[in-house]
Amino acid sequence: MADQMEGVVSTDVEQPQAENVEQKTIADIRSNFTLLERAVQQFDARFTLRALRSISSLRKRLTDRVICSVIVLTYTPTNPTARILIEGLGMDGKAIQSVAAQYKEETASLKQSTKEVIPEIDIYIAILIQVYLYDTKEYDDGAEFSTTLVDKIRELNRRTLDSLAAKSYFYFSLFHEELDPKPPSKQSPVIAIRGKLLAALRSAVLRKDQDTQAAVTTLLLRNYISTADITQADLLVAQTQFPATAPNNQVARYLYYLGRIRAIQLSYTEAHEHLISATRKSPTNAVATGFYQASTKLLVVVELLMGDIPDREIFSQPRLEKALEPYFRLVQAVRVGDLQGFLKVVQTYSSTFHKDGTYTLILRLRQNVIKTGIRMLSLSYSRISLRDICIRLGLESEESAEYIVAKAIRDGVIEASLDHEKGFMQTKQAGDVYATREPGEVFHERIQACLSLHDECVMAMRYPMNQHRLELKNAQEARERERELAKEIQEGDIDDDDAGGDFDGL
Repeated sequence: MADQMEGVVSTDVEQPQAENVEQKTIADIRSNFTLLERAVQQFDARFTLRALRSISSLRKRLTDRVICSVIVLTYTPTNPTARILIEGLGMDGKAIQSVAAQYKEETASLKQSTKEVIPEIDIYIAILIQVYLYDTKEYDDGAEFSTTLVDKIRELNRRTLDSLAAKSYFYFSLFHEELDPKPPSKQSPVIAIRGKLLAALRSAVLRKDQDTQAAVTTLLLRNYISTADITQADLLVAQTQFPATAPNNQVARYLYYLGRIRAIQLSYTEAHEHLISATRKSPTNAVATGFYQASTKLLVVVELLMGDIPDREIFSQPRLEKALEPYFRLVQAVRVGDLQGFLKVVQTYSSTFHKDGTYTLILRLRQNVIKTGIRMLSLSYSRISLRDICIRLGLESEESAEYIVAKAIRDGVIEASLDHEKGFMQTKQAGDVYATREPGEVFHERIQACLSLHDECVMAMRYPMNQHRLELKNAQEARERERELAKEIQEGDIDDDDAGGDFDGL
């Protein structure tokens, strides 16, 4: 009996708590409408960004009933936009009627109001519906709803919608990525939406909509890379210009995709620069841990392909320690030139490397492992036979060992000479590295990195919009008052002593 009473009490307590959470979520969403209205009145996108940033805290509390309540409290019952939004939710008629009955008094006063709902509020509610459909894995309904939404945004053509449009296109692309067949299949729906994304990019460039331009550019690169259309992605990068004033998160994504394209094209130096910038621009909080992990994984592989060994500190970071364990094993095998250990690591973690999209790049490391092994042997032995090189590196024959050693000498990997007749490698004595230009070049690269970081920080600084116009207006008013006072003094209406205070104020 006591257990039954406890169950009744706990249920009664949980129900008011759920209602309180629901009411608070509705209030939080409606409070963002004020920010959107201020963004339109003052033409300041920062208020819109504040409303968009709140979605991350709202999405855990979003339900179809919450969104339906917001729609009922915002629109009149005969509003066509409200009907489209509620249809996008996919709620049944009884649930909608129960919500409408709950807020019957509020909707009655709403009918008498003559205030129109601005389009920014329409799109903001539609984005909440996109988030809800994506979290509940209603991908088919979400793709259909998002297609209608982006078409409406293109028709509106309002600059105050730029940030909202960028977010809408983001979820529009995500929904189609989840539809079957998934990439990299050539029948994937992501190929069908390329025309719409390219049209959106063209419109954004013509309208100087830099938020949408940056978002759609990164989405197109993601789209092309998902289906291995690297040539088309490279052409897009060559024929378009990424906006300099794009948000930091879009810049980080763009640099990451650009680094992946350059790595596939064997341009490892460029890929390394782009990925270093992407990891530096990655947010430090736990929300963007996945992006930071993905960019660091690719960066580690690119550094190995360049012949460098990543710092051990990278693998000891709390956010990366578990995710980078396969790559840590890979680095250990490459560092010592252990070909058999390298092949074993690739075989053991092949599913992880396939999932990360780095498997094909890691297969290229076989030659690097052999070169590293040869470098280690050249440092350990002043003279070693090709037979011993075959045994230590696990190569097939002395001919292949001779070919690999000759290529390593030609590429400058080792300083040595090869005796074909006697079958051995003779290592040359290493010179003083400080007598070469290498230290100066490394120092120059560090200076360039610091200068570019300084330039990016200056560009990222924000100032109040149109503040210079206000200062010009105040200066013009002060000059007019000064002229009026000077004119009154000349006419004799005011003495110099009486006007002194005003002039001091100026």
